[in-house]
Amino acid sequence: MATLGVPRIGRRRELKFALESYWSGTSSEADLIDTARKLRAASWIEQRDRGITRIPSNDFSFYDHVLDTAVMVGAIPAGYGWHGGDVPLKTYFAMARGSQGDIGSDCGHPGHHHHGVTALEMTKWFDTNYHYMVPELAADQAFALSSTKPIDHFLEARALGIHTRPVILGPVTFLKLAKSHTDGFDPVALLPRLLPVYEELLQKLAAAGADWVQIDEPALVLDLTASQRDAFKLAYERLAAAGPRLLLATYFGALGDNLGVALSLPVAGLHLDLVRAPEQLAAVVDQARNDLFLSLGIIDGRNIWRADLPAIVDRIAPFVERRGAGLIEIAPSCSLLHVPIDLELEVALDGDLRTWLAFATQKMGELAVLGKALSEGKSTVVAELRAASDAIAARRASLKVHDPLVEGRIAGIGEAMKKRTSDFGSRSRLQAAKLALPAFPTTTIGSFPQTPDVRKARSSHAKGELSYIDYEGFLKKETEAAIRWQEEIGLDVLVHGEFERNDMVQYFGEQLSGFAFTQHAWVQSYGSRYVRPPIIFGDVSRPRPMTVAWWRYAQSLTGRPVKGMLTGPVTILNWSFVRDDIPRAATCRQIALAIRDEVADLESAGAAMIQIDEAALREGLPLRKADWKTYLDWAVESFRLCSTGVADATQIHTHMCYSEFNDIIDAIAAMDADVISIETSRSKMELLDAFKTYKYPNEIGPGVYDIHSPRVPEIGEMTELLTLARKRLSDRQLWVNPDCGLKTRKWEEVRPALVNMVSAAKELRAAAG
Repeated sequence: MATLGVPRIGRRRELKFALESYWSGTSSEADLIDTARKLRAASWIEQRDRGITRIPSNDFSFYDHVLDTAVMVGAIPAGYGWHGGDVPLKTYFAMARGSQGDIGSDCGHPGHHHHGVTALEMTKWFDTNYHYMVPELAADQAFALSSTKPIDHFLEARALGIHTRPVILGPVTFLKLAKSHTDGFDPVALLPRLLPVYEELLQKLAAAGADWVQIDEPALVLDLTASQRDAFKLAYERLAAAGPRLLLATYFGALGDNLGVALSLPVAGLHLDLVRAPEQLAAVVDQARNDLFLSLGIIDGRNIWRADLPAIVDRIAPFVERRGAGLIEIAPSCSLLHVPIDLELEVALDGDLRTWLAFATQKMGELAVLGKALSEGKSTVVAELRAASDAIAARRASLKVHDPLVEGRIAGIGEAMKKRTSDFGSRSRLQAAKLALPAFPTTTIGSFPQTPDVRKARSSHAKGELSYIDYEGFLKKETEAAIRWQEEIGLDVLVHGEFERNDMVQYFGEQLSGFAFTQHAWVQSYGSRYVRPPIIFGDVSRPRPMTVAWWRYAQSLTGRPVKGMLTGPVTILNWSFVRDDIPRAATCRQIALAIRDEVADLESAGAAMIQIDEAALREGLPLRKADWKTYLDWAVESFRLCSTGVADATQIHTHMCYSEFNDIIDAIAAMDADVISIETSRSKMELLDAFKTYKYPNEIGPGVYDIHSPRVPEIGEMTELLTLARKRLSDRQLWVNPDCGLKTRKWEEVRPALVNMVSAAKELRAAAG
């Protein structure tokens, strides 16, 4: 029984608090390192005690495993103050978060300024909600082994008496995920330069005592070119001879047309995701060489539902018998990084629902049961298998899951519900007359900083220590202060700040039927940003209005337009743990109808602008291009279903986070939002390249301020980005806004940054005449 990786964050989010204490200067580097060491030790011991026989090491990261790999191979762009040798944590975190002034110089790099450096670009890890830092590689990139972290962690575990299987990100996937500022240059071409570093690392791991090394190559489930397939052959012909036996780990999908390549590589083992792609097992067993060790990913590493253990045993047993138990291990489909740590912490969760769930710790227990059933027979775990079957049956029959009213409403969806009354040209004239905004209108994405006072008030109210009346009074005071400050600095379109909201998905899910919520089920999104995804366990509907009262209050404070702020159905779906008993598209349509009701109520209350965020639209895109159309059809339909029931003069906005969308621009246009805001500051407006040839008709706000970094950008940086945007878009289309919501930032960062943003817009207006 194996795990490919486990959550890094600690049962009580110890890593988050240690990181943020270190970043704020209230604790030392030694304190942070000590906390990390304790978390790793606890994780290794927990896995051993749960019956896991192949335990990973080097799956821990202070921020991101792709960033760790870049540091390990010395891929640190110029300007971060590194000139070889060990990479200081200060440099590491500058790459992750940017630096205000103690690192960097005027070196000519587009992201480096005399007052510091910007962070590396950040984007989604395949089709998950985890973000990775995008490595920046030059065409003449040199590599060197610059970190011994994989070796150090292996030795650290061995000192505890635990022999681990080190995990490293494979060289081809690393290069494929990287970017270069040289036009037309494919970083995969750097593979011959990179391989000696991997060979050196593997040799050092072997010398330290590692007999197996897991090399993650999830790129093998993607559409690959002939040259990229050749890159895998080149890499593993060399790496397989470097020392330890290699387990090549693929996950998030089927090998498909890359199966032949994977099976031709001279590695000792191959891991398969048999949750996302159960059909590939037969082909692999039929075609694999006789001595190839197979790791079978049979427990879902991406979702939290209890596994149907008897069905898995019946499906897998013939292959184990045919192949031989000595050449097979069982494992989760991928790293357990993407699920919460322990269900036992959720003492307040509905009793029935608890019996349907399995978090990381419980999944280890499921593996132990499966391992015993497959090696010793089902008769040795009769009670455990029956408990799993009973839980599955109870969930299927539960009245908590099925709502006939929702099913009837879904059946009544017609084509007229999926489109606006008029085209954008007609709508935009009515909206311009109604709103009377200046050129290059300024706004923010929605949230303002959730200060310690805001979090304390929310916590006190939740504990019953602060009455609802007092809590509401506090929130109104915060909202009014935010409105007044926005008026003061000259923002054109205001937001109420969302001080009453805990999370952009959770806030809505808590008010919708069919959702459940946890207290401690945190998963990492990026760095120290953790989320508690809602659990969609049943049919979804909206019992009552969710945001109207707070919008009405905020709008009563000002004569400027205040946006109604909602989260879209696709994002709510993609950022939740979704039921697996009906298609995802069906659940998304249910959510869309609930949001449609809220949009109608906001408009009836007087909202002239309503923003429906679809931050996660692209991350749900299937990994294979052949599967894109089906997903995009129902995703776009769901957005239109929730957004099109308004009058032409009502302006619909949407927002998308760190997502490459040049290749889905047709689908973005088909959403038919009047205004879309997107991340573009870290990518230096590269995400607007699609608009060089595609004549996007509607309005767009390319983000000019990277909110995921504590840096305060200068006016000149923002005007430079807007100048780049004007080369791709007409002036009438452009809005000026940050990349994303400002919830996670501090007011001392937000205030000067937004003042600079408003000044940049004014400079642009003056320049445009």
